[in-house]
Amino acid sequence: MLASSDAFRREANLIGGQWVGADSGAVIEVTNPATGEKIGTVPNAGRAETARAIDAAQKAFESFRKTSVLERSKMLRRLHDAIMDNQEALARLLSTEQGKSLAEARGEVAFSAGYVLWFAEQARRIYGEVVPSPWADRRILVTREPVGVIAAITPWNFPSSMLARKLGPALAAGCTAVVKPASQTPYSGLAWGVMAEEAGIPAGVINIVTGSAAEIGAELTSNPIVKKITFTGSTEVGKKLMAAAAGTVKKVSMELGGNAPFIVFDDADLDRAIAGAMIAKYRNSGQTCVCTNRFIVQAGIHDRFVERLAEESNRLKVGNGLEEGTQQGPLIDMKAVETVESFVADAVAKGGRVVAGGRRHALGGTFFEPTVIAGANTQMRFAREEIFGPLSPVFKVDSEEEAVALANDTEYGLACYFYTQDLGRAFRVMEGLKYGLIGVNEGLITTVEAPFGGLKESGIGKEGGHQGIDDYLDAKYVCLGGLGL
Repeated sequence: MLASSDAFRREANLIGGQWVGADSGAVIEVTNPATGEKIGTVPNAGRAETARAIDAAQKAFESFRKTSVLERSKMLRRLHDAIMDNQEALARLLSTEQGKSLAEARGEVAFSAGYVLWFAEQARRIYGEVVPSPWADRRILVTREPVGVIAAITPWNFPSSMLARKLGPALAAGCTAVVKPASQTPYSGLAWGVMAEEAGIPAGVINIVTGSAAEIGAELTSNPIVKKITFTGSTEVGKKLMAAAAGTVKKVSMELGGNAPFIVFDDADLDRAIAGAMIAKYRNSGQTCVCTNRFIVQAGIHDRFVERLAEESNRLKVGNGLEEGTQQGPLIDMKAVETVESFVADAVAKGGRVVAGGRRHALGGTFFEPTVIAGANTQMRFAREEIFGPLSPVFKVDSEEEAVALANDTEYGLACYFYTQDLGRAFRVMEGLKYGLIGVNEGLITTVEAPFGGLKESGIGKEGGHQGIDDYLDAKYVCLGGLGL
């Protein structure tokens, strides 16, 4: 067991089992968003280092692909244990570089371990098929094999669990990986290299490169050795990666942006809806792809909902994530603060009314008050754009049909939530919403056992569930003839 978060804070990249710096010696500074203080540095690597990481992954793949599913399952179980044995240290490292509350960071680390354990189990369920043959003297087999070297590009908002969703199925399938963590939160990604070593995962199976997103991304998408790109991040960047990956016809899975609606109907349990709203909106200071972006509330319950939401928002304890009791930490950087401010200003200019918060927090830095805006309308920017901050706009609607139409009026289709006690309405609305994830009377729905992924411009592919391993496997058809049958 490793004693403290410092043991995981590696200021080097992992390539072929060796911890190394950038060829140029250049580094990127990493700061604590709660204090603005420098935590340390990581290598500012580029194409050359990435190419070597890909070569190391390919070399490791030649032997790793031949390991039995039982061996890989045991490796992942050891990795799960390494994560949970060091949960507190990993959570403190995560909170320090990302800003989220320690309680949320502990939850993310445990969730990461949960994905690893799930895919340790799924490794033993990579089934093929024997297909009934139309020929009397032939037999037909369908097998599934690892795709090869995969590239995983992860975001700053969930730097551990988003990587778990990618490395878990990749290793379970028998693939090797090159990982590019976000520059704002690289240490939680590099920590996976330390844990992989502790778990006895062979050198070169996991390679981690920090640095220039443009250069590393260009090498990952153009190098023919890489057979799959998995990315979590913005739709804008996802489209660019998909276009670049098309040059070598790589598999892609994309978990992209969202504009999650949270519908509250007149017949909803108000207490339950408010509890769900607080989780669905303010988790990680609103900086998640499945966070509520638009509250859509039916007229009969609207005023009471706004009043309660404002009250609960004002009660949230804002502070340094490492301080026990903190419920909302800082935003990731000043650009994020300015973006939320611009959403507030735009809404007020177009008739919105601030009923809670609305300003930078008295703590200064990148802290922002939990904010509620009533009187939201479709002319406001957040009706179309992802907020990624602690801002809750509330739209008033009269009917079920209007609510569903407004909810679907976006190019995104990741997550949505709605509250009702009418069983018929629950089915009508569920079937009418064009989203990959739907919470009915629940504001926190993600679990390792279920597929996570969006529709429309929110992405391609699924992570988690038994579906989560499919994109890391190739199906191969074999026709066996000459059997003398």
